This record gives sequence, C-alpha cells and structure tokens, in this order.
Amino acid sequence: MEKENLSVVLHSQGDLRLEQRPIPEPGPNEVLLQMHSVGICGSDVHYWQNGRIGDFVVKKPMVLGHEAAGRVVKVGSAVKNLKEGDRVAVEPGVPREMDEFFKSGNYNLSPTIFFCATPPDDGNLCRFYKHSANFCYKLPDNVTYEEGALIEPLSVGIHACRRAGVTLGSSVLICGAGPIGLVCLLVAKAMGASQVVITDLSADRLVMAKELGADFPLTVKREDGPEELAKRVQGLLGAQPHITIECTGVESSVQTAIYVRMGAAMTTVPLLNAAIREVDIRGVFRYCNTWPMAIAMLASKKVNVAPLVTHRFPLEQAVQAFETTRQGQGVKVMLKCDKTDQNP
Repeated sequence: MEKENLSVVLHSQGDLRLEQRPIPEPGPNEVLLQMHSVGICGSDVHYWQNGRIGDFVVKKPMVLGHEAAGRVVKVGSAVKNLKEGDRVAVEPGVPREMDEFFKSGNYNLSPTIFFCATPPDDGNLCRFYKHSANFCYKLPDNVTYEEGALIEPLSVGIHACRRAGVTLGSSVLICGAGPIGLVCLLVAKAMGASQVVITDLSADRLVMAKELGADFPLTVKREDGPEELAKRVQGLLGAQPHITIECTGVESSVQTAIYVRMGAAMTTVPLLNAAIREVDIRGVFRYCNTWPMAIAMLASKKVNVAPLVTHRFPLEQAVQAFETTRQGQGVKVMLKCDKTDQNP
C-alpha cells in the first residue's frame, strides 16, 4: 500500500491546496478505502469560491469531495459486510445518532449527520479515506468506479423523483440540464415517465439531454418570462405537465414551474419556499435509502450515467479540474485518485 495521502484541502475562501495528510486508521466499524474516482460537485466549487453554503461555513481546513468510489484496503475489527479488495460506492451522509429522523427513515434530515465535505467534516478527495462500513456499498462487476461515484448525484435524482411521485405515464418538466437535471431525466425515464421536457440556457447541454432520452429539449433565454415559458411547455406536451422538477434555484425558473400547471406537484432542488396556486411544492434535501436502487439501475442498465463524465484529471491536477468545473466546461469532471489505475 502506498504511504502518501495526497488530499485536496480548502483552507479558506479561494484557498485550495494539494497537501499530504496522514493515512487514517479505520475504527472497529469502518473501512479504509483507496479512493479511485471522485466527481467534482457544484457544492465543492461553491465552498471554494465563497467559503460557505448557507449556514455551513468553512472555519478550518477541509478536504473536499463527496461523489466517490474506491477499493477497500483495510477493515475494522467489527466489520462483517466488506473485505479487502471489495469495490465500493460511498454514501457520504452517515447518521451520528439514532434520533427521530433516523428512526423515521429520514436520516438525511438529521441535524447531527456526518456529511463528507460539509463543514466541519472532511470529504474524500484524497488517496486514502476511512468511512462507515455500513455506508459503503459493494459494486457489481459490471459497474465501473466512475459509475459508482456518480451514484451520489444519481441518488439526488432518485430522491427527487420519489418525492415528486414520478410513475408510469407521468409527464415531467425538468428545469435545468446540469448534472442534477440530467440525472433527474434518467431516473424519471427509468421510473416510467412518458414525456419529459427539459429546459436550459445551454444548447450543448440540451444536446446531451436529447441523447439521454429527453423527449423535448427546450432552449430558454434569461429574458424569457415565466408565463410565456409555461405556455411553450404546454404547447410541446399538448397539456400541462403532471410534475415539475426545478434544478436551477433561479427565481424565474421557479415561477415557470408554478405557472405551468394548476394543482400539480413540483419538486425543488434545492429546497425553496413558495406556495401559490395550490401547486404542491416538495423540497428535496440530499437523499436517503437510495444507494441500493441506484446500484440496481446501473447494474441492470436501466440508466446510463457514463456519458455525464466529460473531463478527467489525475488527482495532482485538482486545481485545474476545479477551474474547469467553475468555468462550466462539460458536465461532470472526474478526478482519478489512484496513481496505478486511471481507468473509468
């Protein structure tokens, strides 16, 4: 096993560094992972550029990264479900206590949850990382490390579509064709949505959306009014969509989602506060109980996330990878953390 643990560490707003950290020792219920593939999320870039997301403020150096897959290289004394050599995907949120949210199955809402790369908790954009064995999921042989890392954003899509009630025959409007909008598209189709309209400012992203199964990619402009956009969506579908999944956080996009249908369900990613026209608005915060379904979707080829990866960088080029993401180039930038294996 290697002796160095190169890590991507955010010290403060705008101060991103590559530095060596000690290789951690797993506790009784933990495993030590040699990280293989870690995707860069918009939240990673936001912490880098702003030093905070809402109430989560970077107050001390923090390792970034939470979209991850790797190989088990050491197991804790009490671990029974994993062994050395197992390839696993990492669920980044681990409950710290059996509180009311844990007991109700909504552990993602626990205020004390450990979550990778959310202050003050370190992430896994490094060579070696330890994590709860119960939140590391074995990957089937036909699922790559990169697909394993993409289970994290895919889980956002699964949780959003569950919350929205997507089912056979649903017509769905997805606002935003970034990584989260695209995984929502994949999941909606896998869950039986008959027609999906997806909107974005970027023609390139809508080309990918079409390739991934969108029925109606719709280019929008910043100056477009929400009521006019709603009419265009209804014109494409021939009716009002049953469900809208809002993935941009842009106020005009939220307004479009509200105007597009009376009495519909709308899921917002992230949580937005609004309630008019009897539109049923359901917030989405991360995910819970999604990894098994995501793995089943990937293994059965019900969804194909591989095209989302448009750029790859070795861990040593992390700063360049972050800059590529910040500039909006491509869709998903993947960092390769294992020097001996740079394959997908």
